[in-house]
Amino acid sequence: MNPILKNILAVVAGVIVGSMVNMGIVMISGSVIPPPEGGDITTMEGLKSTIHLFEPKHFIFPFLAHALGTLVGAFIAAKIAATRKMLMALLIGLFFLIGGTVNIAMLGGPMWFTALDIIVAYLPMAYLGYLLAKK
Repeated sequence: MNPILKNILAVVAGVIVGSMVNMGIVMISGSVIPPPEGGDITTMEGLKSTIHLFEPKHFIFPFLAHALGTLVGAFIAAKIAATRKMLMALLIGLFFLIGGTVNIAMLGGPMWFTALDIIVAYLPMAYLGYLLAKK
């Protein structure tokens, strides 16, 4: 297979699988840590209007979703890629970083979570995914 085509498919597969992991974790989060009383997390508007009710425990699963989605997506991309495996993994991290930044801009949230999410959940996890795939 053409290496360029294989690299493109690697990134697409990484985005899809990483997104599935992210959404899976987000979907189970409410059953593990219930949302705050009166908190509507089913819509973006509801989430935005009730995010001020969230305690630190309510940010555990969003962080895990972002970090593990990026990690798995980057791992898949690096495993599948024909060349430039680290670049393909970091592209996954960049994709999820952009998505996370847009999400934070729309929702807001506490500064500590924004900083933790932006600094730790995306590019470092993408690099870790690359390192794990390299083994």
